[in-house]
Formats: sequence, structure tokens, C-alpha cells
Amino acid sequence: MLDGIVLEKNAVPSASIVTDVFEKTARAMAEQWGVPTYKFLMMAHPIANLNEAELDQRAREMVPEIVKLLLQGQA
Repeated sequence: MLDGIVLEKNAVPSASIVTDVFEKTARAMAEQWGVPTYKFLMMAHPIANLNEAELDQRAREMVPEIVKLLLQGQA
């Protein structure tokens, strides 16, 4: 999340992804770093127990959202 915030502050498009249980933490981090409206994506928690194929599938399902965020930007 912080990497995405820093990249965006330096005019580099990014798409931060957190698992849904960390939504509140992600919003607090954005607020703390001065970008309370920072847009990020969420996927279902947990991911640690997923195998490579399952994680790859979740990532592939998010591609349209990632592309949309990268093209729209944070504005």
C-alpha cells in the first residue's frame, strides 16, 4: 500500500491490492500519508493458504479492475 502511495505521489500510476480484512488499515494508512481518497483494490482474505494456481486465478480475475484503476488514476 505504501509503495503505491509513494509511486502515485511521484506521478507513477499504481494499483495497490490488500485483502479485505485490511481495508480499515489501508484507509488509515492512506489518511496518515495525506491521501485520504487513495483508491486501492481488495481481494478476499486469506491468501496465504492458496496454492500458486489459486492465487494466479484470483489475480487474473482482478485484471480488469487493475487496468481500470491504472487508466483512471487517483484523480
